[in-house]
Amino acid sequence: MENYTFEDMWEDLNNGYEIHYTYLNNRYSLFKTANNCYTQKLLIQDKKNPGSKILILTLKRVKELYPHMEDIEYHVGISND
Repeated sequence: MENYTFEDMWEDLNNGYEIHYTYLNNRYSLFKTANNCYTQKLLIQDKKNPGSKILILTLKRVKELYPHMEDIEYHVGISND
């Protein structure tokens, strides 16, 4: 996914995909919930780096996080965990 850009991810989110990624050793799920509103859910927490279980983010914040995201995967549908 070397050529995967923020614009590609933004389009995937707008098309209903759920994005899974690693940030600071924690694994998260990200999906669009409303216009300029995205939900980030904690999937796997690193014991040395606690994170919030669920956050609501703006597109601006998602764009700020994007360069630091690792192991980006996209999934169909939204999990109800």
